Amino acid sequence: MHGVTLLYSENALFGMGNPLLDISAVVDKDFLDKYGLKPNDQILAEDKHKAMFDEIAKKSKVEYHAGGSTQNSVKIAQWMIQTPHKVATFFGCIGTDHFGEILKQKAEEAHVDARYYQQTQEPTGTCAACITGDNRSLVANLAAANCYNKEKHLDLDGNWELVEKAKVYYIAGFFLTVSPESILKVAKHASENNKIFSLNLSAPFISQFFKEAMMKVMPYVDILFGNETEAATFAKEQGFEETDDIAEIARRAQSLPKVNKKRQRVVVFTQGKDDTVATIGEKVTMFSVLDIDQNDIVDTNGAGDAFVGGFLSELVQERPLEECIRAGHYAANVIIRRAGCTFPEKPDFP
Repeated sequence: MHGVTLLYSENALFGMGNPLLDISAVVDKDFLDKYGLKPNDQILAEDKHKAMFDEIAKKSKVEYHAGGSTQNSVKIAQWMIQTPHKVATFFGCIGTDHFGEILKQKAEEAHVDARYYQQTQEPTGTCAACITGDNRSLVANLAAANCYNKEKHLDLDGNWELVEKAKVYYIAGFFLTVSPESILKVAKHASENNKIFSLNLSAPFISQFFKEAMMKVMPYVDILFGNETEAATFAKEQGFEETDDIAEIARRAQSLPKVNKKRQRVVVFTQGKDDTVATIGEKVTMFSVLDIDQNDIVDTNGAGDAFVGGFLSELVQERPLEECIRAGHYAANVIIRRAGCTFPEKPDFP
């Protein structure tokens, strides 16, 4: 099986983002109202949320899970692939503290080649996951994650070599708030070498308030991920006329300017329990997700990250787009049956 060894090389998949420790608990509507949170959203923490982190940590059934959108996705991809270990590489910034040590340990257990930039100014970032029913409101306190430094980490020879080794790249839009220059350097490398660069819209606020940084990267994006809410916000911010027709938004996003003409952009939008929308060539195709009983959903935190992880695991093996989506649906289906973005020992993906 000579071909297989080539497909499965170490560090073939590269991810870079905000490594966060998720602090997760079931809360009620009063809790959400108290801190001005929507039931299903992702935001950055402000001063008014400081007390919330203390309050959620004191909940009786609080759980701590390694998180951070991109880190979740590359972990899931590695889990789907199983062997060899370290097919997935991850870069991000943490502190020199207990939470940082947990993230290191969890990355190692997941067999991800995590190369963290560690600094002493800020503590390791956290994300409060406020769970109500099958909704999750995420409030990220980036802290150390916001200190990622291109010159002090990405540009170093030993690290940049790992970027060059990869053939598929994935960065969540969240990282646009931290180091757009790092994203651009990686995206240009991918484009110039006809490798695959993928980006996630990640959250409505990214399309709204980090539009300029996002649109600088967009010409290098081969695969764009997002969910229905993010797609609608993106369409509105970009001035697309059809902001309520997700297939049309996908088509419009696909036709935005692109540098590497050898690859047509693929746009993939998930919609929770509704069909996933993907552009395949000139067509927009719908893919139904796996059925799940509402009672089997523990929490949806990490479902989007898991979808991307499953997708990337097949993409790295150069499988067709339909297979990538099927793997994404499988991984998301596994993750929503469990608390946080956690998974059983082995996948059962046929």
